[in-house]
Amino acid sequence: QVQLVESGGGLVQAGGSLRLSCVASGFMLDYYAIGWFRQAPGKEREGISCISSSSNIPYSVDSVKGRFTISRDNAKNTAYLQMNNLKPEDTAVYYCAAGTSYGCHVEAADYDYWGQGTQVTVSS
Repeated sequence: QVQLVESGGGLVQAGGSLRLSCVASGFMLDYYAIGWFRQAPGKEREGISCISSSSNIPYSVDSVKGRFTISRDNAKNTAYLQMNNLKPEDTAVYYCAAGTSYGCHVEAADYDYWGQGTQVTVSS
């Protein structure tokens, strides 16, 4: 059964850090690009970071650049999102996704498999 499971969310004060994990099962993450998305209450889901399967070059959108770092450990079939200097506006449900599209994209349509999400809440 193909599955992505996120963990590591929680409640943190502004300025704090969290590390999200995304464990894949039922398929090899090596051949997939990984994306992290988030959805805040009342807002649409947005792509925030991705890493390709081939070059491993990461990309992050401006709102999280310099604070969030995406990485992958193919040996563990796991992807990560290190989040530092968290702000209240980062509060959202965070999702990881895997897709076979070439390169790295933050568009939801480029991803085939999705996790169930993990809640991140940042208090001021």
